[in-house]
Amino acid sequence: MAIITLTTDLGNKDHYAGVVKGNIFKLCPNAIIIDITHQIAPFNILEAAFTVKNSYAEFPEGSIHIIGVNPDSKKDVIHLAIEHNGHYFIGSDNGIFSLIFDEKPQRIFQLDIMSSYEGSSFPIKEIYTKAASHIANGGTLEMIGKPKQDILEKSLFRALSVGDIIKGMVTHIDHYGNIITNIEKDFFTVFGMNRDFVIEFRDGSYDINTISTSYSDVAEGEKLALFSSSKLLEIAINQGNASKLLGIRNLDSIRIMFHDR
Repeated sequence: MAIITLTTDLGNKDHYAGVVKGNIFKLCPNAIIIDITHQIAPFNILEAAFTVKNSYAEFPEGSIHIIGVNPDSKKDVIHLAIEHNGHYFIGSDNGIFSLIFDEKPQRIFQLDIMSSYEGSSFPIKEIYTKAASHIANGGTLEMIGKPKQDILEKSLFRALSVGDIIKGMVTHIDHYGNIITNIEKDFFTVFGMNRDFVIEFRDGSYDINTISTSYSDVAEGEKLALFSSSKLLEIAINQGNASKLLGIRNLDSIRIMFHDR
């Protein structure tokens, strides 16, 4: 039985997510459908890419991941099925795949299923579910698309170093208000060389100068920094909402200043 995951901005208020799942079951009755989330902010491919990038590897190889965020239904929009690292990914060629993968995907196919749905306003249901079910039923990518050499590239600001400073930015705020940055643990460790440091944000109004290993390392209501399970620097408040209390939002800048002891 194939696993098909869903990451969309459809929300849970309306019937849309249920319709998508119902269509999969019609085409592939034995499928196992997993909702990663339907609460991606509308049209936010950065948030969707972060979610898929940090979740897909936890599923068995052969899993099929439908990404239904900003899947334009215009005739000239390209929809893709991708095979990479033993997984399948289905979504629009709107730049999201360049944000999910650190390298060029191993196999890229432009779906031609759309020719059966001219005028479609719901490509997640009418294109992606059919492609996913085809793969789940043992079909090949060659049967539903044609090989493609590249994907649309979207540039995402990467953390960089200037002098004794790492400059990064907020890329995601989770359900708890934890602030996740694009500063990777390995980059921090190699650049820092065990030097003292200060994490600066919000114009220096709040600073952190230590890395914790868990939220409980500080008292309830206190701020902290740690590296999350995805090995990205996270700023949080123990038992609190860091984003609201510190006034930090997506794309805000984060600086780490290092100095000798």
